[in-house]
Amino acid sequence: MKIHWKAMLRPLCFTLGGALAGLGYYYLIGCSTGSCPITSSPLLSAVYMALIGWLLSGLFGKECKNGCNM
Repeated sequence: MKIHWKAMLRPLCFTLGGALAGLGYYYLIGCSTGSCPITSSPLLSAVYMALIGWLLSGLFGKECKNGCNM
């Protein structure tokens, strides 16, 4: 089984970028009271934004060459 690193690079970059954005959001904006479920913890904020980044990587995926057969 051959691993295609180029195919995995885009989702990996988007996921890591999302996690870094989540940490940045926590530290710069965050939730000072602790009542916000996502932004009250740096781990939850990073995981949530990493998931959003991973989902966005599929949105900007490969385009069909020579037409798409769906």
